Order: sequence, then structure tokens, then C-alpha cells
Amino acid sequence: MTTDALLGGNTLTLHRFPLEQKNRSLQAWDAADEYLVDYVLEHHNQALRILVLNDGFGALSCALLSTNTKRQVTNVSDSFIAHQACQYNLIENQLDDSDVRYLDSLSALPNDVDLVLLKVPKNAGFLAHQLSLLSQLPADIKVIAAGKAKEIHTSTLKSFSHYLHEPTTSLAVKKARLIFSETTAKPVTSKFPVSWPLEKTEFVLTNHANVFSRDSLDIGARFFMNYLPQGKKPLKVIDLGCGNGVIGLLTLQNMPNARLTFVDESAMAVASAKDNITQNLPEALERCQFIQNDCLSDFTSGSADLVLCNPPFHQAQAITDHIAWQMFVQAKHVLKKGGELRIIGNRHLDYQDKLNRLFGNCKIIGNNKKFTVLSTIRRG
Repeated sequence: MTTDALLGGNTLTLHRFPLEQKNRSLQAWDAADEYLVDYVLEHHNQALRILVLNDGFGALSCALLSTNTKRQVTNVSDSFIAHQACQYNLIENQLDDSDVRYLDSLSALPNDVDLVLLKVPKNAGFLAHQLSLLSQLPADIKVIAAGKAKEIHTSTLKSFSHYLHEPTTSLAVKKARLIFSETTAKPVTSKFPVSWPLEKTEFVLTNHANVFSRDSLDIGARFFMNYLPQGKKPLKVIDLGCGNGVIGLLTLQNMPNARLTFVDESAMAVASAKDNITQNLPEALERCQFIQNDCLSDFTSGSADLVLCNPPFHQAQAITDHIAWQMFVQAKHVLKKGGELRIIGNRHLDYQDKLNRLFGNCKIIGNNKKFTVLSTIRRG
């Protein structure tokens, strides 16, 4: 969706990604973005080198570069889509993309910054990881975080005080709140990545901080494990939305001649998947690819025999089925004639109807009270 946002006194045209979903009623910025930009431009307008973490669709980066002050922004995100959105929105607003340096969530942070801005992630473990990285910066760099007031808890502030100076908070404005702290130059490590044994196997899984269900196997994947393909055919298989790669890992074990492509828009998910193959099935690495991407965008038509998918039903903090629908549409494009899309989903989401409309066929191959495993074939 295209929205016009008044940020920092400038009207910006902002798109929420993926672009094919822009007509949906989802806004590409929020009240916390507004509050943070207004505060920075009023109180820290002389800061020229700004480190921005978790800029969802580029609203913060665009606002900071839309003023007359010449700034350099380092945009750090775990999300491929967030970086794509920022690049697009800068161009859309005729702002210089060369003033932005993009880093993923596993990169070391630059030391040469005047100010740190952070959108508070919903994932507390990911916040701890990012605060741990900030604790390694030089002392006395101001850190200003922003988020929904209802999602800034006592535990959030304790996390800040563990890694940085004791924080203070602002009053709430439009149900958003700011957190103020500073770096200490006293590095504090976080517990991530974490490792745990995969039940009923000899595998040990490693998860980085922002991977879904990072401390144990999620119940959807646990059920999906019972309905994974087997055999010796040399199929080209895609683990779409791979997370820590557990579905692809088990598929590699079950299909010794298959070639697996692990795809996720999260840098930490892709890194976790690669770590888990390296640690558990190192002999299978030569049969694997690991790609951070917006679903299957730019994949070659008719290039895969099988797509396995446990689709998400949220983007950032918005509940939505548009990512699942994008996955299904692009899977149809990428599958060969006769190729299969096999998914698991919550029963209430009614993916069976969607797949029937898109592929013209769909069958249930497993279900319980919460989940359904579905299979559909590309016929032409």
C-alpha cells in the first residue's frame, strides 16, 4: 500500500513491501516512527552519522535523509524485504540511496556513529542480541529506541540496563513511547546462538536470535515432520520460509539424492539453516543452496520438483495472509509441470480453498486438531 506520511515536517510517499501487495490496507510506518523522527530532529539534529536498527520499510531512513542536513545512515536489519523497501522508498522520494549503508543482523556494527536509533522488536531474544552488539560500541553514544507503549515492558527496560546505561522513558504519544540510554563500552555477550537436541534424532539444532521458535521445535514443524517426502529420486527441492532449516535437514536425510535450496527473508534464518546442515549433515552441503530472498522472487520458472513450506501468517506485527498467498503463487511459477507444493498450516486459515483456486487441485495428507498438511500439483 502507498501512504503519505508526514515525518520530520516532510511529506513522504512510503510503500509497504512486497510491492504486489501495496493495495492492501497496511501502513508502511507507525506512530513510533513519527515520535522518534520528531524527537531526533528537535533534539539531535546535528547528529550526522546515524545507526538505525529495524527500520521496517525505510520510514526512518527516508525521514532522516529528507531534511537539509547531510547525513549518513547505516541501516541494520534482519529482513531482506526491509532493505528492499528502504531502497525503493528512497528512490520513490528522490533521496540519495548512496547515503545509506545496509548491514544484515549478523554484521559487526560500525564504531563511527553519533547516534543510535532502534525500533524495539517484538522478539525479546533478538532485542537482547542487538543490545549486546551495541554494548561493544564506544562509550557515551546516545541510544534512542521506540515502540508501542503497550509492548515496552519492565523486562524490556531490564534488558536495556543489562547491556547499556540505565534507561529512562518518555511519556506516551499516540500510544508510542521512547526509551533513552547510552553505550558504556563494556561488552556484554548474549546467549545467542542457542543449541538444543532435535527430538527423536541424533541432530543438534542451532538457532540465531531472530529465528521463529528459537529455543525448541515449533509444534507446526513437529507435525510436518511426519509428512515429509522420502525416496532416492534426484529431485530439486525448495524449503521455502526455511527458518532454522529443520524441514530441509530431515528431507536431505530422507532423500539422499535430492538437491535442497533453503530460502528465507531473514538473514538469521538462512544462517541458522546453513549452520544446521554444516553441523549435522556436512556431507550434504554440496547438495544445498542457502538464499536470503523475498519468497521465490526472481527464481526460474519450472526449475523445482517440490516446494515444502510452513508459511507465516504475519509480517512484522501485522496479522496477514498475503505472504502465504505470495508463496503459493510463486511456488506455482517455480514448479515444473507435475511438481508438488506441500504445506502445513493452521486449520482455521483455510489454505485448502486457496490452493484449489490457484492450482485446481488440493488434497489433505494429514491433520490434527490444530494443523493440516496439504499437497497440490502443478498440472500445467
